[in-house]
Amino acid sequence: MKTKRCLYGLTGLLSLLGFIGIFTEARSFLAFFAFAVDFQYFFLKSDEMLEEQLARSAARAFVAGMLTMGAVTLGSLLTGRFAPSRAMAAGCIAGWAAAVIVYALSSACCGFREKWGLEGD
Repeated sequence: MKTKRCLYGLTGLLSLLGFIGIFTEARSFLAFFAFAVDFQYFFLKSDEMLEEQLARSAARAFVAGMLTMGAVTLGSLLTGRFAPSRAMAAGCIAGWAAAVIVYALSSACCGFREKWGLEGD
């Protein structure tokens, strides 16, 4: 389990991409600083409950990302808003963003529940 905890913590390195937004005009890279919270996994006690919560959060994020990607791509194609290649790119971007947001909210919610001693899904 220590290896998994290390891998979860290493996703915090994605936050380094945020510095591109500071040193260039590409301000959208600043959103990568949101991954800095993943460094907390280096310091958390890894147990079965944590592994289950992270797996549940990841599954929710995957499903939300795929559904969002499909909906945005299909919607963009059906409305004629974008060419097919741009519609796919827009779908990928929206899907990735949705997955990151759902994962962050879901893992935070699970963490708060554990901290407050609440049970349930």
